[in-house]
Amino acid sequence: MPKHLIVIVGPTAIGKTALSIQLAEILQTEIISADSRQFYQDLVIGTAQPTQAEMRGIPHHFLSFLPIQANYTAGRFEQDALQTLNKIFTYQDVVIATGGSGLYLKALCEGLAELPTLSPNLRVTLNATLAQKGLPYLTQLLAEKDPAYYNSVDLQNPRRVLRALEVCLGTGLPYSTLRQQKPKETRPFNIITIGLIQEKELLHKRISLRVEMMMAQGLLKEVEKLYAYKRTNALQTLGYKELFDYIDGQYSLSEAVNYIKINTKKYAKKQITWFRKDKNITWFTPYDLPKIQSYIRAIIG
Repeated sequence: MPKHLIVIVGPTAIGKTALSIQLAEILQTEIISADSRQFYQDLVIGTAQPTQAEMRGIPHHFLSFLPIQANYTAGRFEQDALQTLNKIFTYQDVVIATGGSGLYLKALCEGLAELPTLSPNLRVTLNATLAQKGLPYLTQLLAEKDPAYYNSVDLQNPRRVLRALEVCLGTGLPYSTLRQQKPKETRPFNIITIGLIQEKELLHKRISLRVEMMMAQGLLKEVEKLYAYKRTNALQTLGYKELFDYIDGQYSLSEAVNYIKINTKKYAKKQITWFRKDKNITWFTPYDLPKIQSYIRAIIG
């Protein structure tokens, strides 16, 4: 029997988690999370990790399995997720993967191109520049060296900006170009990619509502507990960065919450731009479960 991986993508707050659980119930299968922030144990409210009740007994993989200090790459996820998939495929013909982290989904579905080995001195120099001149200086440099990646990356994430500049400066080639190189491996399973999309105004309302719900659920307390780790890679994350700034006295609480909403809407736009480039995605609204189900059944039989 052929094996199928159903991949559900889309911007933050669109309803990917709810749809994946509904489909997993219908297909009686398991879910692989490809949300790079839901990997961390202490980022529960701010990354909208599903609760036990919301999971409805569906086995979930790669949720809340890393300590906050861990550094975990897309390449490592590719290896771990493929191993997990191979195990699940021994007793299931269909598995669901979902998330909004485009790079991690690309790693799972296509593999990542191997990047050249670079001098460690370059990273040291870039880190020193970050400390002396700040992140805006480096993002402007990235805009000059690789405008395509500048327009798609989370510019508030220093690690990703530094990595892109490291490759641009170390190879003389745009990071975006090297990342588009196709790896040699093909996957031994069929991939069905479903994208969720809706009108911008409705999505923005969903984002604002989600932020307000997170605050009501205790996001500020979650952030306060993590303050000592605020410089770790895991916490360069929407919702956490803005509330760290509130704790540091840069904003009032209402201003910080407003910035979370604004920055999340910007991030959603970048996610949509990323996924729109993939011509293998078939798009639906979050409320199209019957159509999505019919579409999947027509392929897997």
